[in-house]
Amino acid sequence: MSPQRRTALVSVGAACLLIAIKLAAGLGSGSLALVAEAAHSGTDLAAALLTFFAVSVAVRPADRGHPFGHAKAQNLAALGEAGFLIGVSVFIAAAAVARLVGVVSFSVDPTVWTFGAVALVVAIDSSRLLVSLRAGQRYRSDALIASALHFSSDLAGTIAVLAGLVAADLGSPKGDAIAALFVAVLVVVAAVRLLRRNVNVLMDEAPVDAERAARKAIAALNPPVELRRLRVRRSGGSHFADVVIGIAPGAAVGQGHAAADRVEDAVQDALPGADVVVHVEPRGVGAGIRERALAAALGVSHVREIHDLRVLEVEGGLEISLHLKLPGDLSLERAHAVAEQIERAIGDAVPEVSAVRTHLEPLAETAAGEAAEVDEGAVETAVREETGAAPRELRFVRTDDGIVAFLTVGLGARESLAEAHDRASALEERVRSAVPGIADVVVHTEP
Repeated sequence: MSPQRRTALVSVGAACLLIAIKLAAGLGSGSLALVAEAAHSGTDLAAALLTFFAVSVAVRPADRGHPFGHAKAQNLAALGEAGFLIGVSVFIAAAAVARLVGVVSFSVDPTVWTFGAVALVVAIDSSRLLVSLRAGQRYRSDALIASALHFSSDLAGTIAVLAGLVAADLGSPKGDAIAALFVAVLVVVAAVRLLRRNVNVLMDEAPVDAERAARKAIAALNPPVELRRLRVRRSGGSHFADVVIGIAPGAAVGQGHAAADRVEDAVQDALPGADVVVHVEPRGVGAGIRERALAAALGVSHVREIHDLRVLEVEGGLEISLHLKLPGDLSLERAHAVAEQIERAIGDAVPEVSAVRTHLEPLAETAAGEAAEVDEGAVETAVREETGAAPRELRFVRTDDGIVAFLTVGLGARESLAEAHDRASALEERVRSAVPGIADVVVHTEP
């Protein structure tokens, strides 16, 4: 048996014991307050049984028909408990008012055993309050916390009953009726509190503190992400978060997934145990001109690759140029139609651009290659003259287009990316000059 179910079962046993004690003491002394408390404990028994059932259902794992689990059974049980409490409060209030206005005659005769029974009830109420509160906080169970809140009103009501019995023993029997009316008020307050708390959960009211904590965690991410939407709801003792973020439209799938993982981890750190779903969207109107143009171009079918996208200021206006790679087996007519479609898409996405110019290239399929024998000394000399050190790796591959040189060179760790790119470009030219017949040079720079 789970700890939650064991705690709920203890509450059932305690409610049965309290009913017997209060009813016996109330009937023996003529105390309406004690009889009312016995009826109140009767609702406790029903509530405890509901809690036991709810916890038994809530701990079931999610299934096909309930993908979010069964945790809201606890909230339904709490609503049932609130309904019982309201009914009992009406009965208590009517009986108490009838005694206070003299509609019915009554007498209250508390004995030592009556006071002893009340003291025992105070001890039981105190112990089950602490047990349910600690278990509810530990397991984040709404049903157990609801029971703890109700047990606190039980304890206050029992103390009021004790005061009423003391007044009756001193010669003022209406003190018992006043205590009973006070119990009715406590019952109504507890019922309203339970209704409000659990209706809000069932209506998916946004938990303000949880949402604020999630927003703060996402805002603290570095590098930052664009938060477009955050919805948080609570079910049982768990939070569910629905997050939408925007990333650069040219970002790879892996980059988007990594950003989503960072957001998910941040929200779960802020809300332990939360179920977080992150949806990634490309940034649109709010993005820069280059990003919007790239997103529009990549959205056109047949486009496999885009490179050398430039935004140029020409005679006071903006123009965009880019290279498109399309399948090599497309006809020129079809490729031209795709290019025009891209130009229109960019024009719609970036209205401030006056012209879009495209350069069409065939997408190179996998080509055969084999190791080639080339004078490495000339290349090493060129690398030393440019970088001051020998290449870290040097390899030549012969392809249908010619020999391709692959170089790995080390540069200063503090050099900017732009400086490293310029030196790599200069090195490419040196290698082409040193080894005639090289078709391409690929330079990889490392710190």
